[in-house]
Amino acid sequence: MMIDSPKKVAEILKEQNNILILVHAHPDGDTLGCGYSLCRSLLSLGKNARVCCSDPIPPKYGYLFDDIEEKVFDPDFIVAVDVADTKLLGKTNEELYADKVDLCIDHHGSNRFYAKQTYLDASAAAACEILLQVTKELGVEIGKKTADCIYTGLSTDTGCFRYSNVTPRTMIMGAEMIEKGASHADINTVMFDTKTKSYLELQRLCLEGLELHFDGRCSLITVTQEMFRKSGSDESECDAIASLARQVEGVTVGATLRERADGSFKVSLRTHAPVDASAICGKMNGGGHSRAAGCQLEGTLEEVKAILLKNIEEFMK
Repeated sequence: MMIDSPKKVAEILKEQNNILILVHAHPDGDTLGCGYSLCRSLLSLGKNARVCCSDPIPPKYGYLFDDIEEKVFDPDFIVAVDVADTKLLGKTNEELYADKVDLCIDHHGSNRFYAKQTYLDASAAAACEILLQVTKELGVEIGKKTADCIYTGLSTDTGCFRYSNVTPRTMIMGAEMIEKGASHADINTVMFDTKTKSYLELQRLCLEGLELHFDGRCSLITVTQEMFRKSGSDESECDAIASLARQVEGVTVGATLRERADGSFKVSLRTHAPVDASAICGKMNGGGHSRAAGCQLEGTLEEVKAILLKNIEEFMK
């Protein structure tokens, strides 16, 4: 069932207790910003709430939750934030909760409507835009730590407010969070200007193998398990790699293939107008946004490349 307003979301949450908040696997700043801002709001209302992720949370996000004491309880109500499909929950949480999600709060137009109730705003640049509206409807105070959470989601899902998904509302909300005390300069430094030595080595290995296709209009970067071993990096540092492919001059579609430990491949697409990344990934049972989307593919590296390039070519004509 579709919910028609953040106010209705808040009304539903106010009626619940023992609330488990699910974020997607390979967590980013938006899903974690949503999860922990909502958790803080619910705790301030005297409810039991905790955030659950299938994967370890990268240390750089520690400031989002370092003062929260995790509650232990059996969940009565399950909320998923910034999760368009249950398969994005990761193996553990998908097995436990795929058919038990009571409420989904999301901004992906490709949402599968797997939850009993869904509030979807595809116009939101980040799911944290929605969470800020819900927070206000809950009537709780927005302190510095909550502002940090929401600002993190806004900033990371917009490339520090540079991407085409940014709207006047996004900018206004970012400014509002700064007024509430968000450490915007520190957050932006950690998220965009600080790279580990292992990441820089991984980036070097990836760029050495960069391929150009379709008269230079598509670039393809491959990240293999062997590259992880050589660099000392891991999947938690891969988010920034996805944007590299689109940064090549003349490229309209930037594709990244990331080999997982089980031999499958995660596809990340970043595009420039008029190519729709979500439409391409939709052909491969994935989804996302018009300029950033993803999917998963099975097979050898060469097989997966062939599938990916075939689907991209349809949208390059």
